[in-house]
Amino acid sequence: MSITLHDIARKSGFSVTTVSRVFNKQTARYRISRETASYILQVAGELNYRPNQIARGLRLKKTHTLGLIVPDISNPFFAYLIRIIQRFSHTFGYSLVVCDTDENVDLENEHIEVLRSKGIDGLIIMPVGQSSSHLEYLVLENMPLVLVDRCFEGLQTSSVTVDNRRGAFEAVDYIAGCGHRRIAIVQGLPHTYANNERVQGYREALSKNGISPDERLMVGNDFRSEAGYTAARQLLKIESRPTAIFATSDLIALGAIQAIREEGLTIPEDISLVAFDDIEFAMSLACPITAVAQPKEQIGETAVQLLIEQIKNRGKQRPKHVMLAPKLIVRDSVRRIDRPNGRTERQAG
Repeated sequence: MSITLHDIARKSGFSVTTVSRVFNKQTARYRISRETASYILQVAGELNYRPNQIARGLRLKKTHTLGLIVPDISNPFFAYLIRIIQRFSHTFGYSLVVCDTDENVDLENEHIEVLRSKGIDGLIIMPVGQSSSHLEYLVLENMPLVLVDRCFEGLQTSSVTVDNRRGAFEAVDYIAGCGHRRIAIVQGLPHTYANNERVQGYREALSKNGISPDERLMVGNDFRSEAGYTAARQLLKIESRPTAIFATSDLIALGAIQAIREEGLTIPEDISLVAFDDIEFAMSLACPITAVAQPKEQIGETAVQLLIEQIKNRGKQRPKHVMLAPKLIVRDSVRRIDRPNGRTERQAG
């Protein structure tokens, strides 16, 4: 049976009103002595009292709970962000409820409704990214909301993104600088902000290096490893197969590695590989993978900070759009291709 304020009042000898004021931190306002407050808390501890946070939240119109919606909890990138967001939410005194949409917009919308019905104070959403219509009413209702990773330029809410175009450009420019001309890209989920920007960076790097894009080398339709495996097998069967692959996520890269191994090929001797995200085990593979690293700690911390600002200044906080810089981490997965004269193709012009 749950212990109530009435039980504490009965054992301590003070009124329920006094006990309630102690737990609501109103001792100074009602001139309740420090000794009285200390004794009431001591009695509560002896009775193993646990306040009903839900009921208290309903009274105060705050639950000190945040909602977090992610597109794929099995993706190491999102799993790491969940851990960071959990840590910083706790630092600010908030609990966190996490929902996984499995890359499904309908499920994303369903989770939003469930979390709102629980009275959460704010939402961090890493959306599927193909549609934003179901998010517009959250903005209209002034719901504290921060989008992370796959954002929508026209949606008037705070967001945290990485410069995906720049990261992809630097990756492909590095590959081309090592002499590669047949550079393939395995895309993620089509028509999403992150994917579109990474494809744009890929195209710009090809253009800078005088390489004409080959549509046969632009494959893929999902950020997961299964899609990376299928797309890589497709690329490896082309008569003039690519000498390098740019994978737009680490999971795609893992799928590609499996396909490359099954073909009896090795990285980087037979084919080079660069990934986007830089999950923790990228450096621990048989061939450490060159990757575009996202500042995951900074992404998570910034998202929580923006959301807390909105909660504290509800209706008065203008949207903030934070774009963070990625970093290319060079390891061993790109082979330098030299011409007979000893110069790379890029050096030779």
